[in-house]
Amino acid sequence: MLLTWILSCIQVWVLIVNASLPRVLTIDYLLESYRSGRFLPGGLIRALLARIAAADDPAIWISVASQGDLRERLAAMDASLLADPDAALARQPLLGVPFAVKDNIDVAGFRTTAACREFAYLAEYSADAVRRLEEAGAIALGKTNLDQFATGLVGTRSPYGTVCNPFHPDYISGGSSSGSAAATALGHVAFALGTDTAGSGRVPAGFCNLVGLKPTPGLVGTGGVVPACRSLDCVSIFAHTVADAWQVLSVTADGAVPARGLKPRGLVVGVPVGLQGELDARAWTAFEAALGAVQCLPGVSLKEVDLTPFHAVATLLYDGPWIAERRAALGSFLDTPHASLDPIVASIIGRADTQSAADAFRGRYRLDELAPACHRVFEQVDVLLVPTAPTHFTRREIAQQPIERNAWLGRYTNFVNLLGLSALAMPGPFRGDGLPAGVTLIGPSGADHLLAETARCWERVLHRRLGLTVAEPPRREQPLPALPPREATVQVAVVGAHLSGLPLNWQLLERAARLVETTRTAPLYRLHALPGTVPPKPGLERVSGAGHAIEVEVWEMPLRLFGSFVAEIPPPLGIGTLILADGRQVKGFICEGVALTGAQDISASGGWRTHLHAAARLADPTLS
Repeated sequence: MLLTWILSCIQVWVLIVNASLPRVLTIDYLLESYRSGRFLPGGLIRALLARIAAADDPAIWISVASQGDLRERLAAMDASLLADPDAALARQPLLGVPFAVKDNIDVAGFRTTAACREFAYLAEYSADAVRRLEEAGAIALGKTNLDQFATGLVGTRSPYGTVCNPFHPDYISGGSSSGSAAATALGHVAFALGTDTAGSGRVPAGFCNLVGLKPTPGLVGTGGVVPACRSLDCVSIFAHTVADAWQVLSVTADGAVPARGLKPRGLVVGVPVGLQGELDARAWTAFEAALGAVQCLPGVSLKEVDLTPFHAVATLLYDGPWIAERRAALGSFLDTPHASLDPIVASIIGRADTQSAADAFRGRYRLDELAPACHRVFEQVDVLLVPTAPTHFTRREIAQQPIERNAWLGRYTNFVNLLGLSALAMPGPFRGDGLPAGVTLIGPSGADHLLAETARCWERVLHRRLGLTVAEPPRREQPLPALPPREATVQVAVVGAHLSGLPLNWQLLERAARLVETTRTAPLYRLHALPGTVPPKPGLERVSGAGHAIEVEVWEMPLRLFGSFVAEIPPPLGIGTLILADGRQVKGFICEGVALTGAQDISASGGWRTHLHAAARLADPTLS
């Protein structure tokens, strides 16, 4: 332990003196650095704590871990990485990755303030999402500032100070997850947790050049989160890339939200009508540039949609009975005056006193009237593309009209959770004044993977600056894996045109299927190239004598979608039971024997993909 501590201290000196610690941290960079031995978690965290202590904006953090608090855990991490980095990272996929936590989310051993000193309490247990991250090896460096009780989209409503925008101190950072966004943008951490009820995980992302992933309500548990509106709250994720945010969600997701599939055959993107009249001139120019870049991408088509019913839903959040849910969340705390209670926050939550039980029912009925029209929009388009915010205010402008201008910032965010939708904010072209101007993808419930995979593909044309730098962000070329299913599933072995990258693979992707493994069958089969099929397909035959082990991919899909998948399989193919090399039995493609008469036996190739490659080389000898 002493040796690893000495090594970590040396690395702190190297990181600080040689300025080798990047200005922006990504998860992939840190994990690769640990794997290669560039540095260890102990050295990195000590350097980051020094960076936080020297930060220009003291309002970002409400509480920060000490080196003493982390010493034992960091020493154990360093030792495991020195012994076998691959094994250590296999056990804990986020080993040594630092993150920040919005201070309305419990972290054991830290005080949870929700930006109100009199409300504060010492958390005995970590919130569900934090616990999962720490079990995966991530390190919580502390708690970040917020608009008090998560009430605001501005980052100015806190007795701990106003969090300035990292790109220009005169402008707001966005809220309520202001500190989490700023800490990520400034390289204090690799990612951060926020919360999102009305846009608090998206507006700060847009203003700080970050990805802000707001999952479908219920996908990430909210146990251990101080509620704003308990029925609407989501734990959100700030990161520099879509891949980083998705990796964090893959760890924190624990809710059984039915997943939707991808759209590999083409994506219809809904764009609201009338935006030019709603955005300030610089915001419109930036969004117009984003539209131009997106519509040039293959398979993307744009369709204008009317957001009028969505905006009607949004009015219910603060002008309807849901404001009473904020009041209920704080219980008797607001019954007596408190010195650190922000007057604007108090006045907003105080509106609940004018709401009656009848108002609550009327609000619920009104939402039920509006929701079908909103959901029908997603029968015409796959996703919505909107500006993350219509403008970017200075701190002075917010002080002049704190409620009205805050409300305007939620123009494209306030309705999302009321409708149970998923959303992902991502960086886009910058404004002409040098400030970030992000865009947001909005999808139906369960469309989280579709939004993330779409955003990953769009990053190369929209996300051109990594954090505060002018460097090109790292690109992930491989598709993002679907989240592990939390519903009944069925495994299907595919052998031909449904393999990854082949013409019918879309039938799996559109049904939220995920690739489990590439393996082989038991040596009990023969593979035949079926004549005259479009696209070309093989037929798999089980034989009683000598057979071959044929390469297959095993995919897992929701059981509720399996029937529709089987219905699309044309004769002579069908679904039966295959025996894999290790003896497991799974559903898989079989072929009617009559169709194999005259078909070419390609069993010796070992699989359909190998056969296709061999045929292509035969047709064109220049291929290798």
